[in-house]
Amino acid sequence: MTRRPWARRTSVTAVTVAALAALAAPAEAAGSATSTGGTATAAAATAKVDYATWQKDCQAVMDQALPYLKDRIAAAGPGEKQAIVFDIDNTTLETDFGFSYPQPANKPVLNVARYAQEHGVRLFFVTARPGILYWPTEYNLEHDGYDVSGLYVRGLVDLFKNVATYKTAQRVDIEKQGYTIVANIGNSATDLSGGHAERTYKLPDYGGQLS
Repeated sequence: MTRRPWARRTSVTAVTVAALAALAAPAEAAGSATSTGGTATAAAATAKVDYATWQKDCQAVMDQALPYLKDRIAAAGPGEKQAIVFDIDNTTLETDFGFSYPQPANKPVLNVARYAQEHGVRLFFVTARPGILYWPTEYNLEHDGYDVSGLYVRGLVDLFKNVATYKTAQRVDIEKQGYTIVANIGNSATDLSGGHAERTYKLPDYGGQLS
């Protein structure tokens, strides 16, 4: 079941906007980085991470994901409910590069998400953001063009759990709803560890510099 905070939906307040802005800290000096089937450019490994490099590296990963998804969607069994799980910060949204609200979508990821949702795949978002940011986050994703079938944020108890353990548990919950998670896409090891996805695709985080 999608996790929603107990409070009723309200307009975005100055508090939530400030909290989102705090998530958009600029990237600093880059370290080594890898992605599924590829390596970030040498420039990103030796210099300050720049937007163009990050976009190129994200595109390289999505260039691997899209052909797989096309084949997997076409091969769906009768009645199979397919889903993709996404991280949010610096995966679906340009958190460290989008210094405004709503934050812009990470275009290489959005393009893959759009193909999937247009072909009947449900999109689920699992984030370490706290529950207070549920509504502004959902609005941001939908504003940018993502069809949100489920958004998981951390409740009070979840804040004391290991992030990887928390995220794995949310994927288990999605599977319990009858979905086959055909892909899990994120930019951190904590987004992807723990199984419960047929394929994982890691976007660059440059040694942990991008949240």
